[in-house]
Amino acid sequence: MRTPFASLPRWSIAWPLLGWVLLVGQWTNGAGTAWLCLLAIGLVGAVLAAVHHAEVVAHQVGEPYGTLVLAVAITVIEVALIVSLMLAGGPATTALARDTVFAAVMLILNGIVGVCLLAGGSKHREQTFGQLGVSASLTTLAAIAVLTLVLPNYTTSIPGPVYSASQLAFVALVSLVLYGTFVLVQTVRHRDYFLPAHADEQTHARPPGRRVAALSACLMCLALGAVVLLAKALAPTIETLVANAGAPKAVVGIIIAAVVLLPEGMAAVRAAQANRLQTSLNLALGSALASIGLTIPAVAVVSLGTGWTLTLGLDLKSTVLLLLSLFVTSLSLSTGRTTVLQGTVHLVLLATYLFTTVVP
Repeated sequence: MRTPFASLPRWSIAWPLLGWVLLVGQWTNGAGTAWLCLLAIGLVGAVLAAVHHAEVVAHQVGEPYGTLVLAVAITVIEVALIVSLMLAGGPATTALARDTVFAAVMLILNGIVGVCLLAGGSKHREQTFGQLGVSASLTTLAAIAVLTLVLPNYTTSIPGPVYSASQLAFVALVSLVLYGTFVLVQTVRHRDYFLPAHADEQTHARPPGRRVAALSACLMCLALGAVVLLAKALAPTIETLVANAGAPKAVVGIIIAAVVLLPEGMAAVRAAQANRLQTSLNLALGSALASIGLTIPAVAVVSLGTGWTLTLGLDLKSTVLLLLSLFVTSLSLSTGRTTVLQGTVHLVLLATYLFTTVVP
């Protein structure tokens, strides 16, 4: 009888463990140039391992639970990273959560969705998906995004772009209610909204088994933890390179957010290339919802507990780009069919966001 370890590729087991070994070495040996290169290699390997194990778990538990597993796992680790940086940095990091969440939402809506639509459309010409699940995701995402990132600029209890303590507590609670209701709808009451319309041969492939899936779930958590901590270890070097290039500090947040989102992004693109666009959209939009719906309540608790002012409101340029991204996404995913055109539009918006961040 084969053991769970024998059922998984050796590289998928080795990379998460190697990532943590490199982290321990970095903590003890410092950060020389050669060691930073090893950390970067370990980061790529940990990302690939996380994607593989996420797909194993997703195959065992089925849709839409599988996509929810990766989205929530990465977001929980991302929240832990943001909170730890806030506690370490003090009041100077009051805008960290806003910048990170905004970067994650823009990278998901325009980057991951755009690449998925372009890659899937290039290979399959036209792809279809269920509109009901996507509509539910976008409705919830638009509500949480505007309440947390736009409305703080227009409240009058205290000058924006911040909420008063009572307003912040209310918005944090509302975000949790909206995200919790979405998860209930996605997994229980209307699970069929998020299922692929047409099953393919991969859907009917034999599941890996509970023991293998449980091992993959543990290795996925190890890999995701290594991804976040390796990204954190590389952040000072990235910040130095960005500063030397004369780019704004916001670029560092975009780079870190992109690294954290790599496992989700790669899994979503692979699903789109396999003509499983529903899975790609479930993963992408679910990740955006988890990122904003869990991060804001967590940092709100930190803000209320420490008495620090939490800056949430976006500037005018960022607000326009956020609202435009939500509007275009709702239009491009409104017909249940996509081609390379929609993917190109999203990637142009991503390029605009990145360019105007560097050249505001």
